[in-house]
Amino acid sequence: MTSFVLPHEVHGDGAHKVFAVHGWFADRSAYATVLPDLDRAAFTYALVDLRGYGAARDASGAFGTAEAAADLLALADRLGWNRFSVIGHSMGGAVAQRLLALAPDRLRRIVGVSPVPASGMALPADQWELFAGAAHRPANRRVILDVTTGGRAPAAWLDRMVARSLAHSDATAFRAWLDSWAREDFHSEVKGATVPALAVTGALDPALTTGLLRETWLRWYPGGSLVELPSAGHYAMDEAPLDLIRTVEDFLRAEDTSA
Repeated sequence: MTSFVLPHEVHGDGAHKVFAVHGWFADRSAYATVLPDLDRAAFTYALVDLRGYGAARDASGAFGTAEAAADLLALADRLGWNRFSVIGHSMGGAVAQRLLALAPDRLRRIVGVSPVPASGMALPADQWELFAGAAHRPANRRVILDVTTGGRAPAAWLDRMVARSLAHSDATAFRAWLDSWAREDFHSEVKGATVPALAVTGALDPALTTGLLRETWLRWYPGGSLVELPSAGHYAMDEAPLDLIRTVEDFLRAEDTSA
């Protein structure tokens, strides 16, 4: 584990270093829609592929959030990043919170975009069957994408997202990741953490809702804040990219540039 280097790409040369961590359905290409418009003078972004995804599709591992946090910390050391921020989408939001538990003194700020709470997600039996079956059933992935974007995404986008997900994830790893992000509860390890923490939700997302994040994120983090994007569901990078960039980078800029 200690010798594994997360595949990554670095953009920008700004003083504020930022990891961007993808969610359950995608590799680092999840951020392709926002990449052209990021502030590369103020920030240096490192987009990573977690184990089981993208260039790490064939990597072995436990495929869980704790392992991913350790991988990110090792990559920060490799890059020479003493202090940094982290952005995580959905499952990646849980990874970001694991990193907060692991190395709070090294984090400047954390951002969760529709983040899975550190308490996991209690899925009813029918939803669990849908999600667990998505590892090997493309139709399940399409249903999940459609529901979590409010049933208003174009069919071509749904098809493209399913195809990308299948091409850039290993089915066994994909299924194992579900057990980690949905069933592991580590919120006692992060509750009370004072690192500034922003959660961004989409008004059209029926799962990772503003109400859920008020009861979790805002209760746990004294420096927590919450922004809802009215035109987005679960995939704000695709649904409202410019609104997302402005919201996230304004939050990151609030950090003292001397940090």
